[in-house]
Amino acid sequence: MANYEVKALTNSGTSVRTTVVAETKMEALDIIKRQNQYPLSIQETSGKDLSKVRFSKKPNAKDLAVFCRQFYTMLNAGISIIKCLDILRLQLDNRKLREAVTNVYEDVQKGQILSVAMKKHSVFPDLMTQMVAAGESSGTLDTLLERMAVQYEKDNKINNKIHTAMIYPIILCVLAIAVVILLLTAVMPTFIGLFQSSGIQLPWPTRVVLGASNGLRSYWYIFLIIIAALIYVIKRLLGNENSRYKLHRLSLRLPIVNKSIRIIYSARFARTLGTLLASGISLIPALDGAASVVGNLVVVREIKKVVEEIREGVSLSDLLHKTLLFPPMLVSMVRIGEESGSLENILDKTANFYDEEAEVSLQKLVSMLEPVFILIMAALIGFIVIAILMPVFDLSKTV
Repeated sequence: MANYEVKALTNSGTSVRTTVVAETKMEALDIIKRQNQYPLSIQETSGKDLSKVRFSKKPNAKDLAVFCRQFYTMLNAGISIIKCLDILRLQLDNRKLREAVTNVYEDVQKGQILSVAMKKHSVFPDLMTQMVAAGESSGTLDTLLERMAVQYEKDNKINNKIHTAMIYPIILCVLAIAVVILLLTAVMPTFIGLFQSSGIQLPWPTRVVLGASNGLRSYWYIFLIIIAALIYVIKRLLGNENSRYKLHRLSLRLPIVNKSIRIIYSARFARTLGTLLASGISLIPALDGAASVVGNLVVVREIKKVVEEIREGVSLSDLLHKTLLFPPMLVSMVRIGEESGSLENILDKTANFYDEEAEVSLQKLVSMLEPVFILIMAALIGFIVIAILMPVFDLSKTV
């Protein structure tokens, strides 16, 4: 395969430049002609992409939202799918997504269906490929891409709120660790000689702090090894589905954070299910798609059980109530939607409500965690300071 840069004229007489991937120059010219363009010049390019040497992460909700929004805008303006993909692959920021779109562009040029070409690449979520397939079959691809853009934009908004809520506690933890290390490695050694020459009996807090100071200064590499081992173990545990399930189950039982977690996954579930149903996808595949974006394995497994019982004719609202994992309001709204025949609209409005609730809940969570972290940091630093000052006071009494 080679890359060919082609200059061509459209039916309206506009000059355009595009890149075509083909086996031969004649095949590239045939591709251009099938797009109703008249080729003026064609030149083979190296096709090398220097950006491949740079690190690139997997596309997040923001990257997918931009992709869907730009794709929808161009399709709605009457641009062909192939031309849209050609433009998108040249301007997407995320390298992995850009490479995937390039491959999809090449496959579509060869006559493959867009949804089939997208399924080959893991960067496109199953939810997106399902929506694209539904849009192709119903002739409403642009409308469904707009729905997906809204979906990922709201997911990105929630993710940003979660990250923002975590910034302050993380900063407090980093500051506390930095202050403790400073006290143990820089402040405490100035008092060690004084304590050893005094000959007084050191209180137990001072002995504890002295031991920690000596250990940190003399065997700092052991602490680094322990930290690296903990990080490795945590990654291995998070990579195991059973360990993640236990962690997610624990998170639903924590008294402070469980409410925020339930609101967030309820918003994701309601929005995704409503979007899939509005796209013409039947209830069971829609539930599978909604389960894939919830982000909590406990909820995912319960939804899988719901799918099995729905096949037996049980209503969705009764099954959601039976799980005890969703707020009563969501269950009631689903029941109203089932009775009125407008489940997708009800779910969309419910998701909007829970989006606002998630923001309020996260703000409350941060306001509750702030004093807790401050108290922990103050207690830890205060213990070290008191441990240093206690023998100093004893020395002053002796003098």
